Parts: sequence; structure tokens; C-alpha cells
Amino acid sequence: MDLDSLRGKLSYQGLLLGGTALLTSAALALASRATGPDIEKAAAEDLKQSLTQVLPGHYENNLLEDTLEMPGPGGKPITIYRARRAGQVAAVVFPVSGRGYAGAIDCIMSVDREGRIIGVRVLKHTETPGLGDKIEPAKGDWIHSFEGKYLGDPTPDKFAVKKDGGVFDQFAGATITPRAVVKAVKGGLDFFQQEQAVLLDAQTQAVARKETP
Repeated sequence: MDLDSLRGKLSYQGLLLGGTALLTSAALALASRATGPDIEKAAAEDLKQSLTQVLPGHYENNLLEDTLEMPGPGGKPITIYRARRAGQVAAVVFPVSGRGYAGAIDCIMSVDREGRIIGVRVLKHTETPGLGDKIEPAKGDWIHSFEGKYLGDPTPDKFAVKKDGGVFDQFAGATITPRAVVKAVKGGLDFFQQEQAVLLDAQTQAVARKETP
């Protein structure tokens, strides 16, 4: 095979490869554009369902639209969802996270305006099936043990698993998992206590009252 023939074949293969890559990229872009709205809609529905699980009852506003962006527990930016009654923030919902045995445990929790926990749910985890997955409500009632608790019942030093001198049960053979969730929820209550005025719109309402003649 002479050099000119070889160059021609190499050029043809390069053009063919480039054309195939271009067509593939275009197809992926079209598929992403077509499925994008459906994916966003499904994500919104999942979020709405999670909010409903930790915050049962009727509220006058759309929680997905009444939000606040701010640094959360640990300093990472989070989205706060606020539920209102008679125009007043009655409860807030926000994410918290802890480090479990197999990785991060992502949760969502709701707190009423007095700082009392309404509900907690685990959104995502990679804990060991049959041991650590008891944090899921489908696998047990443990996650409901936070309901009604606040910084005072139990006291902060007792907001831990029993193995650490606290009041919350641990799992046989899997103490790290519940310990991580308890710590994350405690951190959420600390966050609420520190940022209560902002979360409840108290600062905005105080300014409004001051400006009212």
C-alpha cells in the first residue's frame, strides 16, 4: 500500500469518527432537552412528597415557593421551606446530614416555631441492609422517636444514643448509623435556635411593625 493511499484511508477514518461523535452528541442533547422537563417535574414531586411526610397538615402557602437560601448546619448552603398560617411562619423544613457507617446520611426535618420537632425522614443513605437501614420508616419506628423532641426534652447533653448516655435507642450491631442521625438532628435544632429570627421572618415583621404609622 503506497503512502498516498494510506493517508486517504486515515483521513476517511478520522472524518467518520468525527461525524459519528457529532451525531452522538446531537442525539444526547436532543434526548436531554426532551426528558429535562419530565425529570424536573419528577424531582419536584419527590420533594413535595418528602415535605408532606415530615410536615403533615394544611398550610396556606406553597412550601416549594416560600423558600429561603442560607448557610445551614455545617455551613453549607441549604434551602429552607417555610409553612405559614395566617401569614405567620408556623414551621420550617430543612435538610441535615450526618456521616454514617457507609457514607453520608441525608435527612430532612421539620420544626415548629417553638423549636419542637414535627418530623424527620431519611432521604438518602448507603447503610448496611438489615442493620443500618432501620432508620427508614418502612423498616421500623425508630425515626419517629424524634417527634415532639426539642432542646430541653431531652436536654442537650442527653440528645444522643443510649450508648453515649443519651435517650435514643441504638441498633444491635449498628450504633454508628443512629448516632449519626441523632447528631445531625441535634445539629438541626441548634441551627434553628441560632437562626430562629431569620427562619421565622421575625426580623422582617419587626421592621414592618416599626414602619407602620
